[in-house]
Amino acid sequence: MYTAVYKKVRGGYVAWLEEIPGVNTQGKNKREAEENLRDALREFTLARRMLTRREARGNRTVTRERLVVSR
Repeated sequence: MYTAVYKKVRGGYVAWLEEIPGVNTQGKNKREAEENLRDALREFTLARRMLTRREARGNRTVTRERLVVSR
């Protein structure tokens, strides 16, 4: 779970995730900003995953595994 922050600005909203620097977006209204924020998080996650896989390829000192976070 993440904390979405929305700020009303001229022409719509800007939005970002409090916990993950770099995941930010904008929209004409809050709903559009929320949809765009979800897309930004998906794209950010995919990009980081691809970069990490590339860096870890052939490196025996790196282990990748799933981490489940729940309350």
